[in-house]
Amino acid sequence: MLKSASDGVLGLGIDAGGTQTRWALADPAGAVVAEGRVEGLSALQLSSAAGRESVRAAFAALAAEVLEIGRPGRVCAGLTGFGGDSHLPAGWLADLLALPAESVSLCNDIEIAYLDCFDPGQGYLVYAGTGSIAAFIDEAGAFHRAGGRGVVLDDGGGGFWIAREAMRRIWRREDEQPGAWQDSPLAQAVFRHVGGSDWTFSRQFIYGLERGEVGKLALAVAASADADAAARNILQQAGRELARLALALVARFGERPVLLSGRASELHPLIAESMRAALPEDQVFEHRPVRPHVAAARMAARPRN
Repeated sequence: MLKSASDGVLGLGIDAGGTQTRWALADPAGAVVAEGRVEGLSALQLSSAAGRESVRAAFAALAAEVLEIGRPGRVCAGLTGFGGDSHLPAGWLADLLALPAESVSLCNDIEIAYLDCFDPGQGYLVYAGTGSIAAFIDEAGAFHRAGGRGVVLDDGGGGFWIAREAMRRIWRREDEQPGAWQDSPLAQAVFRHVGGSDWTFSRQFIYGLERGEVGKLALAVAASADADAAARNILQQAGRELARLALALVARFGERPVLLSGRASELHPLIAESMRAALPEDQVFEHRPVRPHVAAARMAARPRN
């Protein structure tokens, strides 16, 4: 049975990423009583008025879904791209859920994902979503990273990078051999996704849409991999980019198990296979999904002294 709206013991966990924002409600025993998803969002959107409006609208939709089930007593939210430099998201969530401001805690989404996988000091998480990052929380609780600098600068191996790499290769080939796309399963899949083979469709797609929407083009790349060597090469290179992130943390902090996760890492087996091949043979490696919104809900619901 669901908790009532007034018992104040439910914890709300939020994992906000570029392609979707997932939420979960948990009780003090850690049981998940409900979960759902709304539009994706990023803390990077807070830099513009239109972006702030989009983020607040996504939170409003999320709060409406949550309040149909029960009012949480505390909220733990992880936002991609959040650097602790804005109080707006926490304030919006507190207002929308009618909670005291101190009941809402906000951090980077990767911190919650890490704690869903490891205790501090235990291992390295490489997360490939729209972007990519490797994370390590040491025994003293300090957060360390490799990558995660944003899709404009890098984020190799993430969904946006895969999409951009496909676009780049397709249009370089068109420069050299106009019409070559008609013989390429990769180009055909990409052009179907963006709406057409004319450059105007690609230009509007890559420069006019939010990063999360662009990252979804990676689905078309993965779907064409079995029939197209260029698509397979992009996915293998994505795996090597993710291995590079893990090796950066191993070099800085020593050998520990490496866990690969994130929706982009699940696009095709070639990504995890090429990452595994790029790591030392004796490196402990695992590839599996994580559920940071559930971990955040349990953290929020945990009884406080």
